[in-house]
Amino acid sequence: MDTREVLYQCSASWTSEIHGEFIYLSAFSIFLSITTVLGNTLILIGLRKVSSLHPPSKLLFRCLATTDLCVGFITMTLSFVYWISLTHEELNLCRYAVISSTITSYTLSSVSLLAASAISMDRLLALLLGLRYRRVVTLKRTYVIVVLLWIMSAVASLLYLLDRIIPIWYGRILNPVCLVTSIASYTKIFLKLRRHQTQVHGHILQEQPGPLNPLNIERYRKAVSSALWVQCTLVACYLPFIIVRPLVDDDYSSPSSFVIYNLAVTLVFLNSSLNPFLYCWKIREVKQAVKESILREALCCFSS
Repeated sequence: MDTREVLYQCSASWTSEIHGEFIYLSAFSIFLSITTVLGNTLILIGLRKVSSLHPPSKLLFRCLATTDLCVGFITMTLSFVYWISLTHEELNLCRYAVISSTITSYTLSSVSLLAASAISMDRLLALLLGLRYRRVVTLKRTYVIVVLLWIMSAVASLLYLLDRIIPIWYGRILNPVCLVTSIASYTKIFLKLRRHQTQVHGHILQEQPGPLNPLNIERYRKAVSSALWVQCTLVACYLPFIIVRPLVDDDYSSPSSFVIYNLAVTLVFLNSSLNPFLYCWKIREVKQAVKESILREALCCFSS
């Protein structure tokens, strides 16, 4: 492993100049960690009770929520330890925090990107396959895909211990591939739905009974809308980091570049905290299940 970057990140001589920024970043990181863990825990509980989602689709959303939960519980905690250790000049603790945070960040961000792309492809297959969708996209096959996503991301991230360039290039390839896949899937969905709407409108004007798509279009549109909001939020939170990462010097030679880089990282963390709100906002069944879980816990607390 190239330890030069770790040494640069843990031995910057100008940390006293941005002591206030460290305090704000640490406080915001704690807040995000708490909201992320609580929010995604409720979402995982809620998804277990949702029956309207096809089990493979629900598994992909659970994978994304689990990833967000790990971000709040592990990655944000390690980032907080890093900022505190750097402020107090605890060099050894800082090095371990940097290495651990980097590996977990690469792993979890890769799984998030791949899971979001898999959700977009799942929605596209549901439209294209129609009645064959449930026979082709099975829970067993989806489990295999999810396990492969985690293994591939973990292996690529652990290679950081050998050469930090490997996960960096893995990310540079993965980011555009996932983005293009999602854009292509949602574009195809939009065009297909628009064509279907035109056909239905044409049949109504001609007053002739036309062939009806067995797929519940309105319900499908809601599912696509939910997935699209999750995808757009992910891109909005990840894009600043994707832009900033190549522009920041590897040695973080100035306080401003260091702060900008960590702000971009914090914005990536913010995505994991926003997803639970999107699930509750766009998926009515999840919102109802979360409400019931909160109400039940509140009643248990009062009764005890």
